[in-house]
Formats: sequence, C-alpha cells, structure tokens
Amino acid sequence: MSNYTIRHIDDIPDVLGEYPGEMRFFADGLGTEQVAFTHRRMPAGTGGKGAYGHRHKTQEELYYVVSGKLEFKLEDEVIEVGPGTAVRVAPEVARSVWNEGPDDAHLIICSVKSADPGGDAEIVEDFWPA
Repeated sequence: MSNYTIRHIDDIPDVLGEYPGEMRFFADGLGTEQVAFTHRRMPAGTGGKGAYGHRHKTQEELYYVVSGKLEFKLEDEVIEVGPGTAVRVAPEVARSVWNEGPDDAHLIICSVKSADPGGDAEIVEDFWPA
C-alpha cells in the first residue's frame, strides 16, 4: 500500500444522475482520512435558486470558484463571485449556489471528512425563491 493516491476526474463517479452537470466526491476515490473534496460542474440555470438550501451542525465548508460566475445565497445575502474566489461558510450559515450563466461554472468544495455527511446537514426548504 502506498502513502499517496492519484485519481483522474473520469475515475470518480458523478452522483447527480439525471440532474444537469456533474458532482464528484473525491474522498472515497482517493481514500482520504480527513478531507472531503468535491468537484461540481454547474451548467447555466442550475443550482439552488427556486429550491432549498442547507446548513450544517458542525461542518465548515470552503468553496473555490475555478471558472464561471456563481451567485451564493448566504442567509439573506446574495453575492456574485468569479474565478479565483474562495468563500468560507461557517456550519450554521444557510447556503445555496446558483449559476445564472451563460457558461458552465466549475466549483471545488472542501471540508473536513464526515462519517455521516447527511446526518450533519439540515435542509432549509424554500430558501431561495425563484
């Protein structure tokens, strides 16, 4: 066994199914012990606007916009950020992300790896009206 792991994005399954874009959780594919690392490709007109948001009980998240422009709704504030921007979100802050377009956006999400990610998250219904 090696002390390092290398995986290409094509080796990591897309968990979105029929939803447009891609979301790939690298932690399992890399065998990480402490860090969760997610790649998300968001086509124009996708994300949380018109739907729910979420917050966490304990998990801080760091979002890094690789390309495109994204809108973040953080509690009652909506901000637009572009490539090269990092956004840190404390656990208790309700959040959602939206790509107005016209281009795809690529986003990296990092956090501490959780044994029960669903158990740490709380869905906030009707968070970002369309």
